[in-house]
Amino acid sequence: MEAEKYSARNYHPLPVVLVKGEGVWVWDKEGKKYLDMLAAYSAVNQGHRHPHIIKAAMDQMESITLISRAFHNDKMSRFLKMLCEISGFDKAIPMNTGAEAVETAIKAARKWGNKIKGVPADRAEIIVCDNNFHGRTVTIVSFSTEEQYKDGFGPFTPGFVSVELGNIEKLEEAINENTVAFLVEPIQGEGGVIIPPEGYLKKIREITRKNNILLIFDEIQTGLGRTGKMFAYEHEDAKPDMLILGKALGGGVYPVSAVLSSDEVMGVFNPGDHGSTFGGNPLGSAIGIASLEVLINEKLPEKAAELGKYFADEIKKLDSPIVKEIRARGLMIGVEIKQEYGTARKFCELLMEEGILCKETHDQTLRFTPPLVITKDEIDWAVSVLAEILQP
Repeated sequence: MEAEKYSARNYHPLPVVLVKGEGVWVWDKEGKKYLDMLAAYSAVNQGHRHPHIIKAAMDQMESITLISRAFHNDKMSRFLKMLCEISGFDKAIPMNTGAEAVETAIKAARKWGNKIKGVPADRAEIIVCDNNFHGRTVTIVSFSTEEQYKDGFGPFTPGFVSVELGNIEKLEEAINENTVAFLVEPIQGEGGVIIPPEGYLKKIREITRKNNILLIFDEIQTGLGRTGKMFAYEHEDAKPDMLILGKALGGGVYPVSAVLSSDEVMGVFNPGDHGSTFGGNPLGSAIGIASLEVLINEKLPEKAAELGKYFADEIKKLDSPIVKEIRARGLMIGVEIKQEYGTARKFCELLMEEGILCKETHDQTLRFTPPLVITKDEIDWAVSVLAEILQP
């Protein structure tokens, strides 16, 4: 493949070349049809080329696409107002990629800690979780516990302490006078669809509030309907101080991300402190509006709750001896393969041959995160294929 010749080998894709997509389906260059069970890591929650989102993008491209934040545009304010009204936050900062949004949240938390909480300059600490995945920048990989993500990329950014996800005691022990925030994924997607114990989100909300530190939820993968709620924290009514969104905010069409928070936290930013040439551009904002409209108007979080439970239950009914554990919340499902049967990659390749595309994570886990527009009939077909594949 030409990609192997000209691209750096920073990915290990399945050997399929996709040229067309519609809804939950994609086609390769030979015309073979596949059920997309990855949805670009939840960036395509609304399905491939959703007509409403495509129309919004095309309409905007007929007028203006990019002017930078040096000037106002007529779409960004509506987009951010919609985001704030849906989430209940005061203000938002628009960015492009998820990693940019995480960096934005880190900067906001550190400056809040210094200017509002009174932590001495350059002493702020942010607590994170083992097995986390928040992006690929040098600062973000600095607090990863996955050695491959860090190998050769040092020196690393200081100021982070990692604790075990789900362990309240370790979190409390890690808090000190310089702690400004706790950054956590409500469910670790890249980590293998790892779901913390019930009540954990609510408890960490209490602890962070008690200790005057910011609770930051990275909902780049779990947000915007994926887990059966608009935001995963709603499962436990644990609204954070800062919310990080991305992926599905761009409707599978364009990179759009955002950080939402209170007037107090957002008030630490002054003109020139932070920005992005493309962040909040008219095209991205128009697509963001349409993406949110689809999620709301088509009740996709509710669909994810109903069909996610159905999908997970049907996989469990297969009672496969190959499967070690099934972890699910909405249409975010991890199927962990027992090591004696090989890695999950092998099963991804077998599924690809049968017309289903998914991707392994952390060697042993098959991750199923289809577009939220999937139907019960399409799930039934997928389960029938899994019934054949998940056999010794």
